[in-house]
Amino acid sequence: MASSSVTTTVTELPESRVRVQAEVAPEEIERRLAQAARALGRSLRVPGFRNGKVPPPVIIKRVGREAVLDEAVRDSLARWYSAAIDNAHIVPIGEPDLDLGDLPGEGQPLHFSIEVGVRPTAALGKYKGLEVGRREPEVSEEAVREELDGLRERTATLETVERLAEKGDFVVMDFLGSIDDVPFEGGEGRDQMVELGSDRLVPGFEEQLTGASAGEERTVSITFPDEYGAEQLAGRQAEFAVTVKEVKEKRLPELDDDFAADQGFDSLDELREDIRERAAEAEVARIEGEFRESVLDAVVAGATVDVPVALVEARARETWEQMAHSLSHQGIPKESYLQISGKDEEQIIEEGKPEAEVALRREAVLAAVVEAESIAPSEDEVLETLASSAEREKVSPKKLLERLKSSGRLYDLETDLATRRAVELLAESATSITVEQAQAREKLWTPQ
Repeated sequence: MASSSVTTTVTELPESRVRVQAEVAPEEIERRLAQAARALGRSLRVPGFRNGKVPPPVIIKRVGREAVLDEAVRDSLARWYSAAIDNAHIVPIGEPDLDLGDLPGEGQPLHFSIEVGVRPTAALGKYKGLEVGRREPEVSEEAVREELDGLRERTATLETVERLAEKGDFVVMDFLGSIDDVPFEGGEGRDQMVELGSDRLVPGFEEQLTGASAGEERTVSITFPDEYGAEQLAGRQAEFAVTVKEVKEKRLPELDDDFAADQGFDSLDELREDIRERAAEAEVARIEGEFRESVLDAVVAGATVDVPVALVEARARETWEQMAHSLSHQGIPKESYLQISGKDEEQIIEEGKPEAEVALRREAVLAAVVEAESIAPSEDEVLETLASSAEREKVSPKKLLERLKSSGRLYDLETDLATRRAVELLAESATSITVEQAQAREKLWTPQ
């Protein structure tokens, strides 16, 4: 769909809201009408035509134009909405109120309107040449030691031992759980291995295996927590018949030159130096990120941004819904997460409001910098950004660019690129001072 198929006019409303009046061109309506007719024709038998080969005009006449058009609008409205938002050059926040007009007659356009919250505007103060604290990179001996300890943990071996199990040992076991002498679903396991003291199992389970030996049978009694994920077990008392099959001891490799050789280094000193160098590189990257954020927050502190309460709530709610969607893709239902966290949706949204307000203020300021500096990514920059995605999808960057234009998503990408350049501009123009100087001058610094 060409972007010219949807045209818009934007009216600003109070409280950082806008009304977008959208018009879908008659040519686009007819294209989508024919497309919907062809789709219906695949399942419709019409005398004199082969299955799936019924011309759209015949389908429209047989089914009725209004019915086919209604189907076309349902299928295309999300696409037209995205195109309208893209065309209007707005960044929507929260759920939109969409009002769809009457279905158009033949040769007539379709009209619909959108009312939605948008990013607030900012009146900039001084935003170039700010003095902001930047800490010096430092890699302590403790950090190197922690990395070495982690490396030893990752290369540790488990060896079977003939002794009583202790905290830190691994126990291989079979178990069968029951409530009131009746086995329950999910309560049985074979050859399961657990580290005593890891707190992976229900509270009290691992402690009751301390002192067990291979071949021993034990009865473990526990009470499931009230907030346990499986509702039918929450708060219930249960017994597990456990058979210990093996006790394994974790053995860490000695920290010496042989250990370093196993990691591909000539000596332990060389391994230490490699860890220090990689840690220093990571530290420099962290500091750079901190500095950029600090510069941005210093600019925000000097700007005037009116952020309506309703907009903050809309962003907090939007963030929670995105998180819930992401969790669902990881196989974690929203209800399970809420149960584990011990909170309801409204509590999570309320807790997210301070962060939402900070994000909105930052976005408003960056948008103002983009406008003040006339930052606009060129087509070459857009194509360069799309290169890796295009390669994965086995299409040319220009083809992918056309897809973004037709789906109404190009403005989002251009805004993202412009925003990155604005952050770079602010950071490059800022002067770094020591943390002590920044604190003494009451400058803004946000260490992590």
